[in-house]
Amino acid sequence: MPRSVNSVAAKDRKKKIYKLAKGYFGRRKNVWSVTKNAVEKGLGYAFVGRKLKKRDFRSLWIVRINAAVRPHGLSYSKFIKKLSDANITINRKVLADLAMNDAKAFDAIVNQVK
Repeated sequence: MPRSVNSVAAKDRKKKIYKLAKGYFGRRKNVWSVTKNAVEKGLGYAFVGRKLKKRDFRSLWIVRINAAVRPHGLSYSKFIKKLSDANITINRKVLADLAMNDAKAFDAIVNQVK
């Protein structure tokens, strides 16, 4: 009986990893052991990057809201406290967008909570 090997599935698995390594330089793109390690490390960085992106955007929104409420004599923390006391539930992303693109609407919200 001939020897049975799983070369088709193994080749498919390797092809998937090599496809992820497209654009890598040197041996990182065509030597299996190096490629596998480089892709695993890259996927780890990508996972962390997705979490950091959320953190970075939230801090950007906070900076924008703070800059928009300062001329009204408020700080960011006092503004958020007054928003919650007034039962206005608008998230920071929308508030930052209003502050940047629709100053009249943002001013109306600030005057409502004052």
